Amino acid sequence: MLRFYDAHNHLQDDRLRPHGEAILTAAADAGVTRMVVNGSCESDWPQVLELARRHPQILPSFGYHPWYVKERTSGWKEALCRHLDAMPAGVGEIGLDRWIPDHDLPQQEEVFTWQMHLASERDLPVSIHCLQAWGKLFDLLRAGPRPTRGFLLHSYGGPAEMIGPLARLGAYFSLPGYFAQEKKIRQRETFRQVPRDRLLIETDAPDQPLPPERNEHPLRDPNSGRELNHPANLPAVYRFAAELLDVTVEPLAVEVEANFLRLFGGLERG
Repeated sequence: MLRFYDAHNHLQDDRLRPHGEAILTAAADAGVTRMVVNGSCESDWPQVLELARRHPQILPSFGYHPWYVKERTSGWKEALCRHLDAMPAGVGEIGLDRWIPDHDLPQQEEVFTWQMHLASERDLPVSIHCLQAWGKLFDLLRAGPRPTRGFLLHSYGGPAEMIGPLARLGAYFSLPGYFAQEKKIRQRETFRQVPRDRLLIETDAPDQPLPPERNEHPLRDPNSGRELNHPANLPAVYRFAAELLDVTVEPLAVEVEANFLRLFGGLERG
């Protein structure tokens, strides 16, 4: 069986919690070998930690997402360090976002920069979110510091011309299944230019679902009825990536595994 690696999801999300163990069983049956589960704020870091303690295929990642930086407490730095000390982990999801209403970019920059310093001191992988702030993000990354092992730009949606400069700074780029949606033409063209040794694959579950015809594990929010992305859809995202790059899944999976282990390796348990 091929081994599949999910570079970014949010398994702790309340919308997935009712499905619990069934999700992890389905993912394992689909060949999902490891998944990076990203915390976004102080309130969900303990949930990510508990999931990772119970399931060795989970690599936890703890960080302050730009959507939530205004909610942080005075002890957030100490809390983040405690979670990073609890077990092998990455830093994320962190980043910059000008898309959200009433954003405070200077505050986002302050929180992002502190977390990048922390990740660099410990040489931990970082998962980065960015919307409508690519120039500012590039400036901050270029100014450093950056982890020696590199960092992930999850669901990369920036300009194609930035791929080379970002890769030279240590960037990896993860492709979500959502980019198979018909309207995401620009994003597909951009990912065709990502160096193969910098490519990763993600679900971003429960968000960014595949188009219905590619969705092999339908799942809906019991409260809203809205479609959710199931982590076991990861092989379907790999097949989309293989079609996009005009390769077969088998060699692509081998390349992505090597890339994943280069960025996230060394943090295994047991």
